[in-house]
Amino acid sequence: MDLTTATWRKASRSASNGGECVELASAAGVVAVRDSKDPDGPKLVVRSDEFATLMAALKH
Repeated sequence: MDLTTATWRKASRSASNGGECVELASAAGVVAVRDSKDPDGPKLVVRSDEFATLMAALKH
């Protein structure tokens, strides 16, 4: 999947000290996750519905 034009945003629970930051981007029914310290590194891409299920499970 080509994510070169994706708009990335810092996850709301990421640390504000510039350390452990996760960034998210949405595109065509998927959510991509990357490490903000390594923006050219690997990305985890999951379907939007699967990501929502994961987030709901983590909140409980």
